[in-house]
Amino acid sequence: MQDTGNKTILSERSLAARYDRTVRTLQRWRARGYGPACMRIGGSIFYRLEDVEAFEARMRKGGEDM
Repeated sequence: MQDTGNKTILSERSLAARYDRTVRTLQRWRARGYGPACMRIGGSIFYRLEDVEAFEARMRKGGEDM
């Protein structure tokens, strides 16, 4: 995970670890148009923490904040 000013960027491997999934699972998700928004830089995939958190909020079921 890298902090670029006020934006935190996660590598594909970091996000896979966060979700306890494989990198291959994230690749399948992207191919299906599922998962958090990502960006490709120099052939590598990165995720902004704010996009990851927005995806997690959309996936959340139940609770008081809905």
